[in-house]
Amino acid sequence: MTKNFFALISRMKNINRWVLMRNSYSENLQEHSHMTAVLAHALAVIGKEIYGKEVDPDRAASVALFHDASEILTGDMPTPVKYQNSEMMESYHRVEAMASQKLLEHLPEQLRPSYVPLMQNEDEQLAKVIKAADKLSAYIKCVEERCAGNKEFSSAERQTKKALEEMDMPEVGYFMEHFMPPFGLTLDELTAERI
Repeated sequence: MTKNFFALISRMKNINRWVLMRNSYSENLQEHSHMTAVLAHALAVIGKEIYGKEVDPDRAASVALFHDASEILTGDMPTPVKYQNSEMMESYHRVEAMASQKLLEHLPEQLRPSYVPLMQNEDEQLAKVIKAADKLSAYIKCVEERCAGNKEFSSAERQTKKALEEMDMPEVGYFMEHFMPPFGLTLDELTAERI
């Protein structure tokens, strides 16, 4: 019997993000998940190598790849709606959990134990890194939109930056200081030889 799990995962590219906002360029769930995985890995490496934290960068990247997989079945609910109030947020988290479980059912039983921890992460420290990477990915999108002349993301940029600062994670501060400034540069500026 065939299993649909990976065909469903492939559909992440069909789920657009930021659907209520005018975008200079669209971002789909697959692109966001990839960037979140790259950022989660980076935050974990920074946390481990610079701040002595016990977090596995490879595991952080793997969990981040699947952090929004439930949206294949639920779609991407806009943040202002999802977090409108605690009742809405709790309801949406229940729907996400059910969607994750439904996706896992599309795997052979022998493979499920390897994917459950990726899609239903219970490690609080790792969850904090993934959440920070998710927010950082959103912040980068906002910065890129602003740099493209799109004012639509101005408020989201301020709110997301504030949320990142409130996380009080030194690895996030390190990333913001050392790696965020180039996101405003052109390709020529990024690739120019530094003397």
